[in-house]
Amino acid sequence: MAKVVEVTINSIKTKVDSGVTILQACELVGIEIPHFCYHKRLKIAGNCRMCLVEVVGGSPKPVASCATPVTEGMTIYTDTPKVKKAREGVLEFLLINHPLDCPICDQGGECDLQDITMAYGRGLSRLDEMKRSVPKKDFGPLIETAMNRCIHCTRCTRFLSDVAGTYELGGIGRGEDMEISTYIKKHISSELSGNIIDLCPVGALTSKPYSFKARSWELSHCNTIDILDATCSAIRLDYRDFEIMRVLPRTNDEINEDWISDKTRFSYDGLRVQRLDRPYLRKEGKLKPVTWDEALTVAAEKLKGNRIAAISGDLADCESMLLLKELMQSLGSSSLDCRQNKAKLIAKNRGAYVFNTTIAGIENADLCLLINTNPRIEAPIINARLRKNYLSGNFVVASVGPDIDYLYDVKKLGDDPSILESIAAGRHTFCCALSNAKNPMLIIGQDALIRDDASSILALASKIAEKFNMIREDWNGFNVLHKAAGRVGGMDVGFTPKRGGKDTEQILNAANSGNIDVIYLLGADEIDMTSLGSAFIIYQGHHGDNGAQKADLILPGATYVEKSATYVNTEGRVQRTSVAVPPPGEAKEDWLIIQNLSKYIGHALPYDDLNDVRKKLESIGPQFRNVNKVIKNKWISINHNINLSKVPFSLKEFNFYMTDPISRSSQIMADCTKSFDTAVNQN
Repeated sequence: MAKVVEVTINSIKTKVDSGVTILQACELVGIEIPHFCYHKRLKIAGNCRMCLVEVVGGSPKPVASCATPVTEGMTIYTDTPKVKKAREGVLEFLLINHPLDCPICDQGGECDLQDITMAYGRGLSRLDEMKRSVPKKDFGPLIETAMNRCIHCTRCTRFLSDVAGTYELGGIGRGEDMEISTYIKKHISSELSGNIIDLCPVGALTSKPYSFKARSWELSHCNTIDILDATCSAIRLDYRDFEIMRVLPRTNDEINEDWISDKTRFSYDGLRVQRLDRPYLRKEGKLKPVTWDEALTVAAEKLKGNRIAAISGDLADCESMLLLKELMQSLGSSSLDCRQNKAKLIAKNRGAYVFNTTIAGIENADLCLLINTNPRIEAPIINARLRKNYLSGNFVVASVGPDIDYLYDVKKLGDDPSILESIAAGRHTFCCALSNAKNPMLIIGQDALIRDDASSILALASKIAEKFNMIREDWNGFNVLHKAAGRVGGMDVGFTPKRGGKDTEQILNAANSGNIDVIYLLGADEIDMTSLGSAFIIYQGHHGDNGAQKADLILPGATYVEKSATYVNTEGRVQRTSVAVPPPGEAKEDWLIIQNLSKYIGHALPYDDLNDVRKKLESIGPQFRNVNKVIKNKWISINHNINLSKVPFSLKEFNFYMTDPISRSSQIMADCTKSFDTAVNQN
């Protein structure tokens, strides 16, 4: 427990933890200290000098409050004439070379330099010399630069070095010639690069896709979550009229802190192109628009047969999967699956398919074993948390899988699956580190679970977790890392085959051989469309992606920004989206489409509104009764005969920027793919 010290701030005595800085102590008592270089998530630099305060009995000059820790009995003043004059002087120097282009700067209205100058500046300048000129730099398709505005706070360089781990920005030159630049004039390729736009306190770094599109005061805001990966980061949608203009992070210490990935931030342009805005029916080989009545009548007629199946996609929400499951069961079919990647997840063992340690809990671990996963592109936010723990010291990371760059030191144990068997038996040299760890954890990637021997790998991981003290009352270090936001929710609501039913692979094989007549694709775009054979395909989704191109009947749904829907992230946390804009044209919320369809079929589902559906969700499990919380899962050992393949671990080709119908429709994501040459080869 931290020692408490008493300090006096502006004649008010207060107690704070020892080790905090003066700036942090002032924030705790509600006193604002202006600053540029300081950020609570970054290492302290102390180079802008805007946060100067006066310490009685200490230095005769004002001190930088961001870099000065409090001590017992310290007396601090933040508003004396000396402090006021010092701040005015700092601002005057910062503005010597700052261009007066506020009217055309995208940071206008959200600029720290504007706000602080208004509050603490002199209001006039004594300097009329020529201003310094800095050439414009090309950081890639995402970040627009105007380096004349840069005040050298170094937030961007510290973020890319410490948080992202790519070391792509730095200072070159000295004195008046210093510039922030990429060292070899290359694009910034980090999957988290967009966060330096938020960090920049001036307009030196802004969003290139958003340039000159809108002003901050023109926009309305909507707090929601991202669903383009299984982390489900907290985000804010900024929109004007019916168009999403930008996506920004919301602070959530338990998930994404203050960061979001570039796909989350920049793929919003895909929300308005290639949209399905009306029902379509294939007639004479071509999809033609029809009315909702005709579309639902055809769907109802087709689904009355015996040989039907359903597959849900990566972006499907819990409400629609629940209703489709109940509809299929009412029709006598239990051939349904949410695992379109064919991962061998255990349906009735929740602890075996979620990230039990939790994202925030990573910081409490002292060892991590990665099993055939690359968190950098599968879950950049989780990878940043792993790196954060690594930089704090005493965190050992090892991997069983291909040799790739993890952005932190990793002990590469090899890519032979038999290494897991050796560890489980206690014969491997890494067992010593596992035994000595207090809070060890392991992370299994999805590419380990789509192999033929996935059941054996899960069983071995379970044995390793139990053998090396990963499963305790106060700790669970067994983790499955998902890529899709709809996967855990699908498992939770039971969108998996029951006894006698078929899973995704069996459904596709049966369709290919002519043994299934109708397949209902609930946003399922990642399956092998060539395996659908001659089956009648009903596609419910929001984009003209793979499923829509193969479909015989299209029912237009809503994206996550157009509906209130429930999702469960990789750690099993239930969260909900909010409506920012309405669906285009005749498109409807997904649960409502299935509810209406059930009436046409003659098996009307007993739900009048969304609240009724959510009451049913709450009856399924405690996770749905505790929104925004992580529920502790009962541990059930995974027992399976070990029969490992001799095929080495490998990672599937994976283009981080294009993983779903929304990002594949995004021109910005296409530009990133081209610019960064992500030839989707991780190895």
